[in-house]
Amino acid sequence: YLEVHVATPVEVCSVRDVKGLYAKQAAGEISGLTGVDDPYEAPESPDLRIESHQQTVQESAAALHALLTERGLA
Repeated sequence: YLEVHVATPVEVCSVRDVKGLYAKQAAGEISGLTGVDDPYEAPESPDLRIESHQQTVQESAAALHALLTERGLA
């Protein structure tokens, strides 16, 4: 078991939101959106943290592949 945390600031999540949940929350149509009006707790010590707002998809995939290789899982 490996824990991979894809860390993304809520502002970036809002911009990337294809379902429109952040807009609905801002308009008062929904509540309980994690990281906005419902607490979000990032993992304390994941095996890998991917900063999706700073890393490309290719960089993220390479980091994951490197971890899997390092652990003998790839």
